Amino acid sequence: MTSASSSADQPVIVTREGGVATLTLNRPEAMNSLDVATKEALLAAVTEVAEDPAVRCVVLTGTGRAFCVGQDLKEHVGLLEQGAEVLFTTVPEHYNPTVLALATMPKPVIAALNGVAAGAGASLALACDYRIAADSAGINLAFSGIALSCDTGSSWTLQRLVGPAKALELLYEPRTIKADECADLGIVTRVVAGDELAAEVATLAGRLAAGPTLSYAAIRRSVHFAATHDLPSSLDFEARMMTETGGTEDHRNAVDSFVAKQRPTFHAR
Repeated sequence: MTSASSSADQPVIVTREGGVATLTLNRPEAMNSLDVATKEALLAAVTEVAEDPAVRCVVLTGTGRAFCVGQDLKEHVGLLEQGAEVLFTTVPEHYNPTVLALATMPKPVIAALNGVAAGAGASLALACDYRIAADSAGINLAFSGIALSCDTGSSWTLQRLVGPAKALELLYEPRTIKADECADLGIVTRVVAGDELAAEVATLAGRLAAGPTLSYAAIRRSVHFAATHDLPSSLDFEARMMTETGGTEDHRNAVDSFVAKQRPTFHAR
């Protein structure tokens, strides 16, 4: 059964089905650009599902023809003319905590790219574990096009997918990278026909939600830790994660099921 915690006129809709929570950016008329209200709603939604133990997998997507084109520049121009302080606080107050929660929550996160992801929208997608893209989607690291630095974690995530040199090229010379090229570069996980996106993501999310989510969380933490630490430190961290997961009920059940030649059932315990 699906339940919605936000009505259809809200900027972010949260739905739950089984162990999967789907966060849908819902400003199709503005290509899901991020005004202050949407950023606040998105941060609240991401925090909510990150902390909910009943949620075992999270999907981030958009309505209409765009995933998210980043900062709402119409609002931005008005605030710039007013000299509004929010222009200088939105990165630490909105973007940073949102992307940190996406990247570190103890459960898998999927970006379902129904259309273009640009600027901070691209950065949000890059923070997810999977990026499943419709064949009409694309990614644009648009920051320098409006004379801004990159934000929302793209300096960290992009180079880990494509390498520092390619990351600088894509950030210095922003363009919409089509879905197939994104796949070739390793920016997206896979590309599917647009009318197959929802089913593809639902199948993947359902499989992950039914899987060993404590194991996934430990693997996610280990990979992130190793990205910024040397081998000895990473080995020590792996040992800690192995000890933690080795003491779980899920591990014991999985071993018993293997011996009995049965399919294991995982309960995140």
